[in-house]
Amino acid sequence: MLEPDLVAQHRQELRRGTTSLACLALLAQQPDYGYNLLSRLAGLGLATEANTLYPLLRRLDKQGLLTFEWDTSDARPRKVYATSADGIALVDLLRTDWNLLTDALNRMEKP
Repeated sequence: MLEPDLVAQHRQELRRGTTSLACLALLAQQPDYGYNLLSRLAGLGLATEANTLYPLLRRLDKQGLLTFEWDTSDARPRKVYATSADGIALVDLLRTDWNLLTDALNRMEKP
């Protein structure tokens, strides 16, 4: 029987990269701010905690994969993130890799 902690650890590793790719892909479709991005991810079945998302957005920004602008139309300014040209190129590459991996896993026989 698999230990729940071991399963949780491996699921977390799988989700980490998936969340980065999902954020870049969603923000390429429509720029957005963090709180709304959390809702969009959850709506796709990729529920993410705020304490995971915001450091991820900062890291992607530092890597040049995201850009942001300040939205000052409300009383409280907030960052609106968008995927940069480099981020869009990375999404295209990673989607190709994802599809190749998925195809390979689907061709494997189950034990």
